[in-house]
Amino acid sequence: MIDVYLFSGFLGSGKTSLLMNVIGQLKEAGKKPAVFMNELGKLPFDSDAVEGDVPLKELLDGCICCTGSEQTEAQLQGLLEENEDIDVILIETTGAAHPVEALDAVYSPLFADRLNVKGIVTVADSKLWLDRDKLSPQIRALYMEQIRHAHLLLANKSDLLTEGEMATVTLEMANFNSVAPIIQTTGAKIAFSFIEKILNQPKQKTNEPIISGKGLPLSSKLITFKESVNREEFEDWVKSLPDTVYRMKGYVPLIGAKNPYLFQYAYGMVSWLPEYVKMDPRLVVIGEGIDFITYESSSNQYGVNPYLNES
Repeated sequence: MIDVYLFSGFLGSGKTSLLMNVIGQLKEAGKKPAVFMNELGKLPFDSDAVEGDVPLKELLDGCICCTGSEQTEAQLQGLLEENEDIDVILIETTGAAHPVEALDAVYSPLFADRLNVKGIVTVADSKLWLDRDKLSPQIRALYMEQIRHAHLLLANKSDLLTEGEMATVTLEMANFNSVAPIIQTTGAKIAFSFIEKILNQPKQKTNEPIISGKGLPLSSKLITFKESVNREEFEDWVKSLPDTVYRMKGYVPLIGAKNPYLFQYAYGMVSWLPEYVKMDPRLVVIGEGIDFITYESSSNQYGVNPYLNES
């Protein structure tokens, strides 16, 4: 599996600097990185900084986390098919992207068994943190969400603040996100080995198919189906899931249907779309504390699920 790191952060926080620093370190270590970059405009300003020997895919003039999610899947699929020797994929989101929704776009059933999503590294502008009350409510909410959902938080531009101000920033950020380690940085410089150490979690047992690292606030579970399921029964199962399940997407084989249906779930809403080609019957569940989730048919009298294979 290929390790994936998602770099998040507000506009101008230093994400591209982090990306360039990490690419250089990976190449020095003899590893082959690939980059997926999301830019708001139609011109690839930031991606021009990526050297030509690094495989690169871009999503321009759109957001990885909303209307561009299908394009994101297509670009990542292309990256995997065109480059068989990739060791690490680095994803830089636009500064306007919500980190959880951006991560959701990466959890695709098309390549769920090939990518090992390590987590979100958020680059936060330390000076902007002190001035966050000057932002509009909507922009401030996005800035705070990017920090709240980080697995590793870089309090960047520390050279612009006094020691006392940086102490305030660090303490307040730690109170806001009590899970992510906070590192004070200048120019978003940090050893990639440290990022690996923080986000690298113990390997999962084979009967616990967790795609992202265990212990991270957001994780995913891959469910594959051996046989077709009853649509009404499946939807009843969906309704019974806890609120900590934020998103599901994948291809569910339905009784009576030739090909598995594209199934999507978000914020309590369910969507089914027919597929005209046969896709692998598997579903990605995204949320918090979801290790225990399984799907079992109510008609199964023996407690053994004939439809599900978690592997």
